[in-house]
Amino acid sequence: MAVFSLLYTVGAVVASLAAGNSEFMFYIVVMAVLAAAVGVVHYRVRLTTACLWCLSVWGLLHMAGGLVPVPAGWPIDGDQRVLYSMWLIPERLKYDHIVHAFGFGVTTWVCWQGLQAIAKPQVLAATFGSLLLCAAAGMGFGALNEIVEFIAVLLIPNTNVGGYVNTGWDLVANFTGATIAAVVIFITNRR
Repeated sequence: MAVFSLLYTVGAVVASLAAGNSEFMFYIVVMAVLAAAVGVVHYRVRLTTACLWCLSVWGLLHMAGGLVPVPAGWPIDGDQRVLYSMWLIPERLKYDHIVHAFGFGVTTWVCWQGLQAIAKPQVLAATFGSLLLCAAAGMGFGALNEIVEFIAVLLIPNTNVGGYVNTGWDLVANFTGATIAAVVIFITNRR
């Protein structure tokens, strides 16, 4: 898993440097910081293998989103023809929304595993309150992501971050992913 993540990150670095994409070099640095943070959390919490793979896939989806070109003629939002701009359902659902929902759903799952680790040796019940806390934490990390995007806009000219409406849809996608994760955790912990 670590090798997989390292390989796509090195590929993203090479692609960003070749394209002169300073925005994505910024995000690669952020990804490196996040990978270190996940390492610390994993050391303390012992995240499940499935959760670690989901985090790795999220990183790949993120790197692909800013670097993989979209063919001419495919519907996009804005002027940068990359996956993040691509409409899956025109004017309704973008690749970016799916990545946000997936990523902050996984983040909610990480928060659940962290909360369970704190509760040990007792087993924490998947109650409305405990899952609301995890979903709120997942959405809080999503809001932190929006701050990182805002910093990118302030530091780097011509980013593909989008404006206020994009930020609003990102937050809706984060909420959707966190809610779905909380429901899945609830259902799987009832069995």
